[in-house]
Amino acid sequence: MSFDFNSTYTSQRLPLFARNVVSTSHPLAAQAGLRMMLKGGNAVDAAVAAAATLTLTEPVSNGLGSDAFCILWDGQQLHGLNASGCAPQSWTPDYFKRKYGADVAAPPKRGFDSVTVPGAVSSWVALSERFGKLPFADLMEPAIEIAERGYLLPVVVQQKWAAATPELQSLPGFAESFLPWGRAPHVGELFQFKAAARGLRAIAESKGQAFYGGEIAQAIERFSAQHGGTLTAQDFAAYRPEWVTPIAQNYRGYTLHEIPPNGQGIAALIALGILEHFDVAGLPVDGVDSQHLQIEAMKLAFADVYRYVADPASMEVTPAQMLDPAYLASRAKLIQMNKAQDFGAGNPVKGGTIYLTAADENGMMVSFIQSNYMGFGSGCVEPQFGVSLQNRGHGFNVQAGGLNPANLVAPGKRPFHTIIPAFLTKDGQPVMSYGVMGANMQPQGHMQTLVRMLDYGQNPQAACDAPRWRYNAGYSINVEAAMHAPTVQGLASRGHQMDVINDSYQDFGAGQFIWRMGDPKVHGYVAASDARRDGQAVGF
Repeated sequence: MSFDFNSTYTSQRLPLFARNVVSTSHPLAAQAGLRMMLKGGNAVDAAVAAAATLTLTEPVSNGLGSDAFCILWDGQQLHGLNASGCAPQSWTPDYFKRKYGADVAAPPKRGFDSVTVPGAVSSWVALSERFGKLPFADLMEPAIEIAERGYLLPVVVQQKWAAATPELQSLPGFAESFLPWGRAPHVGELFQFKAAARGLRAIAESKGQAFYGGEIAQAIERFSAQHGGTLTAQDFAAYRPEWVTPIAQNYRGYTLHEIPPNGQGIAALIALGILEHFDVAGLPVDGVDSQHLQIEAMKLAFADVYRYVADPASMEVTPAQMLDPAYLASRAKLIQMNKAQDFGAGNPVKGGTIYLTAADENGMMVSFIQSNYMGFGSGCVEPQFGVSLQNRGHGFNVQAGGLNPANLVAPGKRPFHTIIPAFLTKDGQPVMSYGVMGANMQPQGHMQTLVRMLDYGQNPQAACDAPRWRYNAGYSINVEAAMHAPTVQGLASRGHQMDVINDSYQDFGAGQFIWRMGDPKVHGYVAASDARRDGQAVGF
């Protein structure tokens, strides 16, 4: 029997209730996390095991050469971890101008000149050392087994794998690693990645040292030099992840926490700070007024984020200035309910990705995200250790001035970043770890799903299943085909340029949610996993 896996029916997943939960975008990764909990590990052990496994089961979004961020509740307080990569020491504006022409605006989208030092492996080690219970090598076991034995390709991953192949097949190491039969694997075919198994074993045995200055870093340096790049083992050895204090915004009696810049999480905080000045709950949940208001708030947020957010040391303004209540109130006044607008940045100065979440019965909750950026990232895959490298360097500016002068490329600097985990508290206590992956859809997804839960009382799975919109630029909006036709028509009549999209994976992100119901030992959690990907929430 040959099945058609492209179902035309809309399905709604049911929320999961359990005391120990892992929710990811691939079932095998969720099971890897749960396996660590059953072994006596905690939510951090589960998150690290799931993250390592996802580098194999969802290579269309992440790999061993990814970046990562995390927000976690350790049972007493929140912690933030920024494991985004830094530019190689060779990277200056002149480096790119000499190589690509005086007018080049940004580093290339693909190839080694798009690769910053990857930070994801460092995040696994840092989280395990500070908060984990199990030996670090144990956390790599599920991923190593899957890399060796292989797994059967699921539907959504296969679609994106095939779609990326024409652009990436000629890039260094890509075909050798990801086109085992000279093409992308088909749905249900066995994919093995033995080179990645070698890489994971080296990472496990050395607690990450092989990756940062050791044999893996040296192999990447040689591979980079062979293909015109300038990444060195010293760049890797000098890298350190950074523990940070999350930034926050109050909304409807709750507090949303995000990682501070260089990431775009502040966009969700700005948008919610603007919406706080409107009676959103008094508007129909899927009606044109509610959706228009959220779209305009998000536009205002992005206008400032794209103008000001960069490596914090280079920013002209602080996050506190961007989130100042009086400033957000002034921005809220710009919204007109009868028409769409194309907002510019304000003046707050005074005078591609995978997401997973895990929670355990002792109250630890982890919100974790890692990404190669644009699908497979740079397209470069080191063949000895199976390191698929991100392309975060493409996020830098090469020309001084421009829209965001603070984001100018420089040695050792972090670029503007899109991946963002989120965490919700109330009165200083944990409520929900969640995230919605997908480039600039991420803060939009954070805001849209949270409004549905806090303003309209929708449960996490319903808020996840509901149709979404995505703001692009100017007046351009993408909406899912499931959105109510009268709402789409109403938005168009207000000046939004609407494009109805059927490919929800590509344009509207995918989320994982864990909401704490009370004392985890008694009441547990309710978890949701987005049907826009192959994922699953599992628990016991």
